[in-house]
Amino acid sequence: MSKKTIHTGHRGRLKEEFLTRGIEGWPDHKVLELILFYAIPQGDVNPLAHELIDRFGSLSGVLDALPEELMKVKGMGEHSSTMLKLFPAVLGRYLEGRTGPGRLIHTAAEAGHVLAPCLYGARNEMVYILCLDAKEKLLGVRKLSEGNIGSSDVTIRRAAEECLALRATFCYLAHNHVSGVALPSPEDVNTTQVIRAALEPLGVRLVDHLVFVDGDLVSIRESEAAGRGGFRMIYPGQW
Repeated sequence: MSKKTIHTGHRGRLKEEFLTRGIEGWPDHKVLELILFYAIPQGDVNPLAHELIDRFGSLSGVLDALPEELMKVKGMGEHSSTMLKLFPAVLGRYLEGRTGPGRLIHTAAEAGHVLAPCLYGARNEMVYILCLDAKEKLLGVRKLSEGNIGSSDVTIRRAAEECLALRATFCYLAHNHVSGVALPSPEDVNTTQVIRAALEPLGVRLVDHLVFVDGDLVSIRESEAAGRGGFRMIYPGQW
């Protein structure tokens, strides 16, 4: 039996297993191997899947890696690296699309579930606003800026524009830290206070400011309530 026939049969069996039983219980390298089938249409990609997992530590580590880092691994080219980077982006869009207007948002944790997909896998710092009506129904989520949240003039203006356009009564601000931990900086806290003060005359209440990084989430409002710079982590590792 030729190597081509062996590999073709293995690919077919793995695809069939996924379609009938899903990937629950699969090790990371097996999931990655299935993904690589579609980026590299011929040959045995199992060794490559193992090498990628060994190098980046996990499936999530592979998908979060920069394209140029992925292409340093023998067997990975521009096409296959692009394919892997597509997965986090599509997942974020998919999760965002499942949360449409009308959902009730009563807590920072609920707001976090809606906002997390917008920031998932982002390589730059991004700022989003989540707008609610008087009954705390979701009106929409809008991107305010990309880059340093300290550029507050742009962020304030866009926040006001989006709240007025959506006729919001309440809103949540959110941004990500691209490295480090999800602890609000003094600049984050100051920006929160400035935006809160700017929205009040418009009849809009800034309920909270959420900070995301590497799957963790911190509420600035609940951290302020803790006093003396203490920060409260909300469901770490579940975003």
